[in-house]
Amino acid sequence: MPILKHQAGIIAAALGCSIHLALIPAAHARDAQAFRLPPTASNETIAIPGLQKRAEILVDRWGVPHIFAGSQRDAFFMQGFNAARDRLFQIDLWRRRGLGQLAEVFGPAYLAQDKATRLFLYRGDMRREWNSYGKGSEQVAQAFVEGINAYIDYVSLHQEQLPWEFRQLGYLPAKWQAEDVVRIRSHGLTRNLLSEVARAKVACAADLKSDEVRFGLTPKWTAQMPEGLDPCLPKDLLKVFTLATQDVRLTKASLNASAADADGRLVRAEPAANLEETQEGSNNWVVAPSRSATGRAIMANDPHRAYSAPSLRYIAHISAPGLDVIGAGEPALPGVSIGHNGTIAFGLTIFNIDQEDLYVYELNPANPNEYKYQGKWEAMRVLHEPVRVKNGAPAVADLTFTRHGPVIYVDREKNRAYAVRSGWLEPGMSPYFGSIDYMRARDFKSFKHSMLNWGAPTENQVYADVKGNIGWVPGGLAPKRPNWDGLLPVPGDGRYEWAGFWRGDQLPSTYNPQQGWFASANQMNIPADYPYQERKLGFEWTNNSRFTRISEVLAGLPKVSLQDSMKLQNDDLAIPARRLAALLKPLSSDDADTAAALKILGNWDYVERSDAAQPALYEVWLSRHLGTAFKQAVLSKAAADAMAAPDTAVLLDTLESPAPAFGATEAEARERRDQVLLSSLGQAYAEMVRLQGADATQWQWGKLHHNLMAHPFAEVVDESTRKKLNVGPLPKHGGAYSPNQSTYRVSDFRQTNGPSFRVVVDVGNWDNSWAVNSPGQSGDPDSPHYRDLADKWLKGEYFPLLYSRAAIEKVTERRIVLKPAK
Repeated sequence: MPILKHQAGIIAAALGCSIHLALIPAAHARDAQAFRLPPTASNETIAIPGLQKRAEILVDRWGVPHIFAGSQRDAFFMQGFNAARDRLFQIDLWRRRGLGQLAEVFGPAYLAQDKATRLFLYRGDMRREWNSYGKGSEQVAQAFVEGINAYIDYVSLHQEQLPWEFRQLGYLPAKWQAEDVVRIRSHGLTRNLLSEVARAKVACAADLKSDEVRFGLTPKWTAQMPEGLDPCLPKDLLKVFTLATQDVRLTKASLNASAADADGRLVRAEPAANLEETQEGSNNWVVAPSRSATGRAIMANDPHRAYSAPSLRYIAHISAPGLDVIGAGEPALPGVSIGHNGTIAFGLTIFNIDQEDLYVYELNPANPNEYKYQGKWEAMRVLHEPVRVKNGAPAVADLTFTRHGPVIYVDREKNRAYAVRSGWLEPGMSPYFGSIDYMRARDFKSFKHSMLNWGAPTENQVYADVKGNIGWVPGGLAPKRPNWDGLLPVPGDGRYEWAGFWRGDQLPSTYNPQQGWFASANQMNIPADYPYQERKLGFEWTNNSRFTRISEVLAGLPKVSLQDSMKLQNDDLAIPARRLAALLKPLSSDDADTAAALKILGNWDYVERSDAAQPALYEVWLSRHLGTAFKQAVLSKAAADAMAAPDTAVLLDTLESPAPAFGATEAEARERRDQVLLSSLGQAYAEMVRLQGADATQWQWGKLHHNLMAHPFAEVVDESTRKKLNVGPLPKHGGAYSPNQSTYRVSDFRQTNGPSFRVVVDVGNWDNSWAVNSPGQSGDPDSPHYRDLADKWLKGEYFPLLYSRAAIEKVTERRIVLKPAK
């Protein structure tokens, strides 16, 4: 009998063993006494001003902090204290980036990024802001930042415990205010500004019809050119927006730059050439008891985001009277956004509501600070904010806004300005902060109610509870666009205005679906009877291959176990490869390279293993050759040159039904389609020979495809220190379209995003839940928990996400007792 059945998982959890995806006999669980138990937990006691009652942090052998506090206020205070204890440099950098305070400690090269980021801070009414997140939200944030500040005070007095990065860079972490938690918006995920600009570029070079190859719209929709729009946009239009939203890049050159370099040339500011390379995703599913091998509900979630060291997410357990929640969130935010509270479990993926629009204005020739709106000249609002600069005189950030939002570009030659209207700037849009409300819910009704005002990111929330109920509740601020579809920039003269927002209860939802499970993977999942034509939530959804694979696995299992869910999260089967192989099967070629390639791909199960030749050839073909050949075959040269890679879903659909894109008649289209397949495949084989040699039996996908979790300080230090800070490179299996998403940079096959955190929850048997967080829980490169989970993550292993105090005590390796300072 496989482990995770009955008490075997509980035994393994209590004894601290990790679980690999292979099926392990239950007898091995009985042998778990052989696993090394942690040594006697280290104990330390600290007196902390601001704490009201005695509290404890029990750090388990996987680095997960279990916080036990005497009140909910103290619990959030302790969460902040602990986040600073484990991730102080990361959260300080997060705050400085978000508030536009990088130049203060890194110098003038960061002025441009500071100015850009300040454009996207929330500057509205704070009372409306706090009220958007539910009762007590301000008090939660206040307690959290007081905890962070208490730790900052502590390490200021004990500087031997100050994180290494501060000592190297020669500055101290800054104190927080509660408003910092919610005013920072630019780390979140909204959409679709980049795609609007990319679509306009294709329309400028060719036509809007051609853009359907770059990004297929769903539900079926034809984009319309807004009246009065010139789609030929400035080349550098997105530079400021990219600066505002990118991570911090520290280099020797930028840290040593003089004021002459303060235009941001040393900071990476190029927008991604291909949306598909950077698109963030996620998987989640819930399984009802009727379909579960445990007889209880199951919740599984693996959010896909960019990789870094330390990781984006942090697992924590917060326990106080009336609150007992465990799971992952972002370390700079209070609460838990993915996990469970002892009654319900919850997990999220992106639900693609369009929350952004680019506005184009005609400027007053006599006064460039005025723009035309409803036939009159309207003054822009201009703020002048001082910016502190390390080793330099204070600078001034001149921030300009229209009624729609921040101005990101002014074209003096054409007398135009461009501004962004984003959901970011509305009350209640602090990314993930709304989880402090839904993580307290006890049933589906209260969970759904807590999602009514959810702002960002736009999410598919899945739900499961101890009574066996499961459900789906999408959420996100959804603008009403009464006379356009949001797919292109629009004139800012008053003709294109948001008419409020759709209410949360006007979004679809599901409760106890008949099939006994629900899954989402960012695919278009709006029910057929939903009034989509009227509400136009968004038309740009993620490739549905992950969902296709997840649904075929879940539907094909008579009962779904926790083990099945972990295996599915690590599934590397590529649906596009399977579809392409079906097209190749009847083909042959007289060209030696092409014939050899057909033979290799004809003997494959479509699983992208790191040590196999087939995925290496397939991925080189798909990303470097087939896409280019396809768009050149079905588009004009001008249209093909105006876009990066074509939409893989459009590519596959068109290859399978080639007429009329490839030719007027079916026979002509198939012949031309086959030529494109064979010629591009032969080119890919030749490139693999150049990359890995003539002996195809020695080719390996993992020699190309790799993961590197980079520390933001890594480019500043010497090689030996860089190896200490970075985790990797690791040979990586998988691809962009399998459940275990592994999207990569085409230039060097480095994985750009995918799941670093995974969790599978046994709803009701909480100690039998499992998780992993790569590369580790700690942000301290000297900590054993900085990289200790990377190998488990790579191999598809998990550790028990323990919940009961008794089980936690058995695997505690460090006990931190905190007492109120007298």
